[in-house]
Amino acid sequence: MTHVSSPGGSAVISTGVTGLDTILWGGLAPNRLYLIEGEPGAGKTTLALQFLLDGRAAGERGLYVTLSETAEELATVVESHGWSLDGIHLFELAAAEAALGAERALTLLHPWEVELGETVRLIIDEAERTGAVRVVFDSLSEMRLLAQDALRFRRQILALKQFFAGRGTTVFLLDDLQRVRTGPDHHLRSLSHGVVTLERLSRDFGPTRRRLEVAKMRGAGFQEGWHDYAIRRGGLEVYPRLHAANNHASFVGLPVPSGLVELDAMLEGGPLRGTCTLINGPSGTGKSTLSVQYVHAAALRGEHSAIYQFDERIGTQLERVAKLGLDLQPHIDAGRVRLTQVDPTELSPGAFIQMLREDVETNHTRIVVIDSLNGYLTSMPQEKRLILQLHELLSYLNQRGVLTLLISPESGFVTRIERAMSISYVADAVILLRFFEVAGRVRKAVSIVKNRGGAHEDNIRELSISSEHGLRIGNVLTAFRGVLTGVPEFLGDDQLLLEDGEAADG
Repeated sequence: MTHVSSPGGSAVISTGVTGLDTILWGGLAPNRLYLIEGEPGAGKTTLALQFLLDGRAAGERGLYVTLSETAEELATVVESHGWSLDGIHLFELAAAEAALGAERALTLLHPWEVELGETVRLIIDEAERTGAVRVVFDSLSEMRLLAQDALRFRRQILALKQFFAGRGTTVFLLDDLQRVRTGPDHHLRSLSHGVVTLERLSRDFGPTRRRLEVAKMRGAGFQEGWHDYAIRRGGLEVYPRLHAANNHASFVGLPVPSGLVELDAMLEGGPLRGTCTLINGPSGTGKSTLSVQYVHAAALRGEHSAIYQFDERIGTQLERVAKLGLDLQPHIDAGRVRLTQVDPTELSPGAFIQMLREDVETNHTRIVVIDSLNGYLTSMPQEKRLILQLHELLSYLNQRGVLTLLISPESGFVTRIERAMSISYVADAVILLRFFEVAGRVRKAVSIVKNRGGAHEDNIRELSISSEHGLRIGNVLTAFRGVLTGVPEFLGDDQLLLEDGEAADG
């Protein structure tokens, strides 16, 4: 049997699912009995098959005992994932029914009084004949029906546990969990060395979400809590819950320039690496354009960036910023910029974090743009949990030395500043964009209202976005009071404003 070592140094075997092995700190202790519980459709059979296929790849014999599905139904599952069960032994309940047929005719006892014991005996005989090192029982619900009595059922499970423990066999018991009706079987859990719970969550809109929890694992460490997973062609993809404290990387917290001298001066060179900058403002003020300015400047320096677009269509964004002199397509083709369209209704938060981690750890991404915060918030309806997860995600990016640009749109076009700051505590710096009205024209303003990384300019300046001049930072708006409200009071002449020809709509 091929073993690997866990962080603690003990020998473990793989479950066949990389993400689950990570949660289990390497894998499972061999020669033990494990309970895999979950409601129908949660993926128990798929996980069990991956467990047996991993054993086959390691040269270990496997036995799949199917008490609920027929061989044809199981073959359909296997085929849907592109697998083959060659080399894995299959034992059906139908085989036990045929073998027990003659014996039932010779007994005066009720069938249920002999069925379970005889079925278990046939399973044990099959395990001895095949020499299986990994065994799966699918599922225990049928064994309960055969037992008719809870005490008798548990005695048979205990007998199975003792038999396989003496043979050096690792066993998966699959159990249909009906939480609403009966809840988990605590006696069955106590007999098991470890328990993995698979949960299937139906939502009001969008596809079903799935998550798992290691509820118990005797004598071994594991990552606690719920972890998202998905069932894809090829098996379960498990996304371990992010723990930022374990992902620190050495880096120098230098300022990240935008390529705009005036904007960099407002932040004393730019936001620092390993920090998060919140870009806040109503729709149309140039938040996405400002973030692309940083990405474009980084690409010219040869650095890698990733933009996760929740709201605007990618094609529209590329066309729009190219007209402003920020053509990202050559950098996308060269692999320096990755632009990903994210559908929050189709992608779980765990899957999104896993995608982001691959960008940072594999592609060496130095700037991450999340556009927008509202789109990200729709990926999970439980806001309190999501805010905690967002805080952990930002902590992870900070510890990896990544500059995060978080786009935060306001619901209205004219918005007071206090509403904009409701989420600002997660950010190290805040860039505030606003519309304001002057002589019948709509103008834009930019200001820095927070910078934990150092000093910042406290002036309010005009922002201009046009196809002729691109993105420009203008003079301090000294002739106005109340610009951040959207309805300023005019205190002098407007000669400090950018010329009309330089202030086209952006």
